[in-house]
Amino acid sequence: MAVPMKNGGMKISKVIFYVVLSGITTGIGAFFGAIIGAISKQIISICLSFAAGAMLYIVSGELIPESNKLYQGRMTALGNMLGFIIGIVATIF
Repeated sequence: MAVPMKNGGMKISKVIFYVVLSGITTGIGAFFGAIIGAISKQIISICLSFAAGAMLYIVSGELIPESNKLYQGRMTALGNMLGFIIGIVATIF
């Protein structure tokens, strides 16, 4: 997060401010996640399923098309399929 902002010409003090602000909100989210997660295991599984769905959305919508633009060929598609298969198999065990 800091490197693109610094390379974009932002002042170091502003970069540090935004990085610290991001860290604070992450800590607050973790605190509330720990409180909510202590309620039951079902709540944890629901929250984790939403997080996994969000990550799959980001990967499918942003990273896969970009990798196909950068690396044209079959290895990108095979790597993506292999990654999804390994992820599915890992959830079984």
